[in-house]
Parts: sequence; structure tokens; C-alpha cells
Amino acid sequence: MISPTAEYALRAIVAIAQGGGEPVVTPTMVEMTKVPPGYLPKVLQTLRRAGLVHSKRGLGGGFTLARAPDRITVLDVVNAVDPIKRIERCPLDIESHCAGLCPLHKRLDEAAEMVEKSFASTTIAELLAGGEGGHAPLCKPTKSDGR
Repeated sequence: MISPTAEYALRAIVAIAQGGGEPVVTPTMVEMTKVPPGYLPKVLQTLRRAGLVHSKRGLGGGFTLARAPDRITVLDVVNAVDPIKRIERCPLDIESHCAGLCPLHKRLDEAAEMVEKSFASTTIAELLAGGEGGHAPLCKPTKSDGR
């Protein structure tokens, strides 16, 4: 439904949010998220360029959220790295479909719209709160300071 990159970005945002405002370093995120260590920095830089995270180098550095978790939606994160593709015109370029989508592509676009709406109405704070069964997202940091 979403690309691996979008899922990795969501895992990273949740890991940073679990830091409670303290910077979270990349090695800790790799452990928490299970995102490939060679790929995570690329995802984090994309999130930084999108204005979702701040980064600081050096001692005491790491990644923090640019906004509170209740002000970042799942859709914000997905759109930053790999937006959901909507079907606006016939992907087959069938001339008779210029006036509107065929039933197949209309249904596929409606499904994409429902996913967008669900992602837009779900904040990172909601993910942190857990869901059914009280499961917290991701793995716990191994050290008490979150690093």
C-alpha cells in the first residue's frame, strides 16, 4: 500500500517522537526501527528537507521533531518521501475515458483517497498512544537516555 521508504520514514518519525524532545541519534534509530543503516540517513535528510525534523551534529546532537507529534500526520510523513499516487486521468490513455475514469480506475482512485483521508486524520501522537492491546510502536531504546 505504501512504499518501504514511506514506512521507514514513519518508523523514524515515531522513534524520534519517542525521544520526548531529546535528540535521537541514528544508531539508536537503526536499532529501534530496523531500517537498513545505509538507508536511514537518506530518509532522515528527506524528512529534514520537508521540515518535519531538525538535525544537530556533534556532541548532544541527533534528530528532533520540528513540530509536536500531535501536529504531524501520517500523511505529512508519507507525502514528504513518497506521496500516494492518485489517478486523475486514464493511465492507458484511452480516448473515450477522457471525460472520466473507467470503473476500475475510479475504484482504485477512491481507495487511494480513503487511504489519504485516514493518514491525514492520524497523528504521530495517536500512534505513540498505542492501539488495541496497548501495544507501543517500535522497539524500546536500549539505553535509558534514548541514545
